[in-house]
Amino acid sequence: MSFNNLQLIEPLLKALSTEGYTTPTPIQQQAIPAVLQKRDLLGCAQTGTGKTAAFTIPVLQLMHLQRMERQQQNHVIQTLILTPTRELALQIGDSIKAYGHFLPFRYQVVFGGVPQHRQVSGIKRGVDIIVATPGRLLDLMQQGHISLEQIEYFILDEADRMLDMGFVQDVRRVIAKLPSKRQTLFFSATMPFEIKQLADMLLVNPVKVEVTPVSSTVDTINQSVYFVEKQNKRSLLVELLKNEEIETALVFTQMKHAADKLAKQLINAGITAEAIHGNKAQNARQRALENFKKRKTRVLVATDIAARGIDIDDLTHVVNYELPNIPETYVHRIGRTGRAGASGTAISFCDWSEKIFLTDIQKLIKKSIPVVEGHEFDITAMHSAQSTATTDTTTAPSVPSFNNLSRGRRGRVFTQR
Repeated sequence: MSFNNLQLIEPLLKALSTEGYTTPTPIQQQAIPAVLQKRDLLGCAQTGTGKTAAFTIPVLQLMHLQRMERQQQNHVIQTLILTPTRELALQIGDSIKAYGHFLPFRYQVVFGGVPQHRQVSGIKRGVDIIVATPGRLLDLMQQGHISLEQIEYFILDEADRMLDMGFVQDVRRVIAKLPSKRQTLFFSATMPFEIKQLADMLLVNPVKVEVTPVSSTVDTINQSVYFVEKQNKRSLLVELLKNEEIETALVFTQMKHAADKLAKQLINAGITAEAIHGNKAQNARQRALENFKKRKTRVLVATDIAARGIDIDDLTHVVNYELPNIPETYVHRIGRTGRAGASGTAISFCDWSEKIFLTDIQKLIKKSIPVVEGHEFDITAMHSAQSTATTDTTTAPSVPSFNNLSRGRRGRVFTQR
């Protein structure tokens, strides 16, 4: 199937051709016709499946046809796209710019962490589409800069992440200001109880589209795990990055300070790197992301919230420098590569304390991640060498088997002695 089979108008087909897109992804094949039929939509899809285009393209078409029918010339806010992070909001804005290149619509992205003056100025000039994070949107509504009275299309993106980040009450406050008569498109990678409740409240007889469940990982991603002591992770990463085939790498840490520290260590090792996390100023985050996209920076070290929604073409490698303690997060992380049918590589480092996280991840994805053995920092190889070097007259400290780990209180890990 091609986009030509989806009954799209010429300006959109021309824009898609300009961007080099010819074949819709599965979610686009299913969602675009449903949205064009003016149906509410429940999309169960994670990032990397093409969901942004799945809602942006048909909504732009509906807006255009409506504009032609009404012979409308002025710019009023008809569409609201609500998303959890600044980075994702900006990327959705880029998509609107690309797909709507040959259409007369204006959009404005609004998010916190930066002065509001430029965003307010754009709104005052007149816009048709608002892409927003909940907090800044509510601020601008309260100040009277934004009215939702004429919204006809409402898209709630990454609803589960809204829940994770504590935004659900803000989302409910926004929804309370929307007209009851509207078309609603609701996207979430997972459907916890509170999100299901929200979907039931928002949607009227929706079409349900489900692709790439969160428990599965993209087949084109080559996954592997290295068992390594925590103190050797940096050396192992530097060693791996000597391979010139790793053109770009998005490296995940759990904590913000760890991201900063690792980026500095990589720079000291002669590798171009930057860190991105919630404590960074918005301008710094955007600059780091742009440098990475343009390949001025080879390695981007990120925390999970900062990386959510990052969409980077041709990202070759994702590295889990620290394994996440929530298995679904692993799927979201490695989904940054292997996008739109391209191949990608996901490498994970696992130390003693993370073994239980690895077990949970493998249960979720229903497969064993291949272990890379015999590398310079291999835990089992190092312990084998220690055992060989021990003589009968020397009492060596006991070394627990890597598999001899169990879950302690509050999910901590300890060795059986």
